[in-house]
Amino acid sequence: MNLNSLLKRQIAKHLGGAIPDGFESFLNAVNNSYINFDEQIALLQRAMKFSSDELFEANEKLREEARNLKEVNNNLEFILSSMNLDVNNYSSEKVSATEYIKLQSEEIIKINEQREKLLRNLELQNQELNDYAHAVSHDLKAPLRSINTLIEWFITDNKDKLSSDNLDSLNLILLSVEKMDLLIKGILDYSSIDKLQSENRIVDFNVLLDEIIRTTLLPVNYEIKLHNELPKIYGNYYRFKQLFENLINNSIKYNDKETGIIEIGYNINKDNLPEFYVKDNGIGIDKAYVDKIFNIFTKLDSSGNSSGIGLSIVKKIIQYYNGEIWVESVLGDGATFFFTLNINEPAQT
Repeated sequence: MNLNSLLKRQIAKHLGGAIPDGFESFLNAVNNSYINFDEQIALLQRAMKFSSDELFEANEKLREEARNLKEVNNNLEFILSSMNLDVNNYSSEKVSATEYIKLQSEEIIKINEQREKLLRNLELQNQELNDYAHAVSHDLKAPLRSINTLIEWFITDNKDKLSSDNLDSLNLILLSVEKMDLLIKGILDYSSIDKLQSENRIVDFNVLLDEIIRTTLLPVNYEIKLHNELPKIYGNYYRFKQLFENLINNSIKYNDKETGIIEIGYNINKDNLPEFYVKDNGIGIDKAYVDKIFNIFTKLDSSGNSSGIGLSIVKKIIQYYNGEIWVESVLGDGATFFFTLNINEPAQT
């Protein structure tokens, strides 16, 4: 029997290495609960240091493990009840083995309860982190607006008295205020994704994209193409709008071609889920950044017109709808962002 090393050591310590007849199926069930045990503990230890985005992933992983352990525990109880052990026919060592395995089952249940408690604590801390980020970001916007207004007034009233160096310094301050305002807006958007209270409804993605295209300030010689009829999907209109706006703005921002093109389309993938793509002919993404671009505050350049939050907002929205996102790119030859949506509510196509 191929058992986990930790379980082997415990059997050797308490049972002298011998496995009583009829216990193989039970020990297999116990062994399943030890699979990736060390990795799970390491994940719990690291979770406290994760960003709110990574906490979401950790919570989902731990919730899945908790469900698996519940199933294992149910199987253990069934196996114990179905074995109909006649204690009188066993030696004292085998009786001790039975008691030991019962204790192991109880220990597994305790671990499961502890993990459930940790899950609840992680979710609470994640919510508190989002609330804090939202509150602080909101409070920072008012003084930034005041600083911006005062400097603009000062420049207007004293333009003839200011030297070119003074004017450059004041404009640098305005640029810094603009950067900070952009960053705060991004943080507010990011922390508000889970808070949206507006009604879910069937959203026609064709109408949604038409509105985004009409209201987006496109550079000269820039075109957005819809390759096919898009579906109607149940969800929050504003979240879907944020998702596409951030992907489109990202493609516009990182395009160095004389004629810019964004192509948008979708199909139904092998898992019967809607799979969308947003393709551009821009500068592309270096391989070193492909796995990092969805991390919050990650920017491909240091220009003032990027908060480094746009693609992390996209990822968080897609995770909210149980989907996945990935990118394929060749440096200098554009990028294609793919994502799926896995929504339990009825969808229409």
